[in-house]
Amino acid sequence: MGVSGCGKSEIGSRLAQALGFAHLEGDAFHPQSNIDKMAAGQPLTDLDRRDWLMVIRERIAEARVLQQGLVVSCSALKRSYRDLLRQGDEGLAFAHLDGAMELIAARMRARPNHFMPVSLLESQFRDLEPLQRDERGLTLDIRQEPVELVSQALRALQDMPAASPDNDRGG
Repeated sequence: MGVSGCGKSEIGSRLAQALGFAHLEGDAFHPQSNIDKMAAGQPLTDLDRRDWLMVIRERIAEARVLQQGLVVSCSALKRSYRDLLRQGDEGLAFAHLDGAMELIAARMRARPNHFMPVSLLESQFRDLEPLQRDERGLTLDIRQEPVELVSQALRALQDMPAASPDNDRGG
């Protein structure tokens, strides 16, 4: 999870490969209307994101029912969005890819042909609600190399207790 340009797709893909799990790229599930809105420099609203998040939640639930591992790259900026995704699997853990706006803006400017303009980055930071103590997950510093971020995520997953009503955070 994290703002656009923080490395969700790359780290998610690498983590999925390391775990032998499928990788679901959340951006692939945006309806065209959301993509058009972002490409026009308009931030998405909670209402714009709701159906998109529900589709991702259903994919998470399917993986749970089939007992298949799944890594999802999804902004999940707000607690309410993460709560919705957790409805698909109460054991869902989040890795927040965290970094400075200036670093992420530079990365966004360097990536060609992406629908998300740098001009929307500030709105994403405004919406961002970092993981809370009762949420299962960890925060990763994107100044580190991708291989190190994946290693940290793997270690955290290994050490993270299973989700339960009394202990949702884990690590």
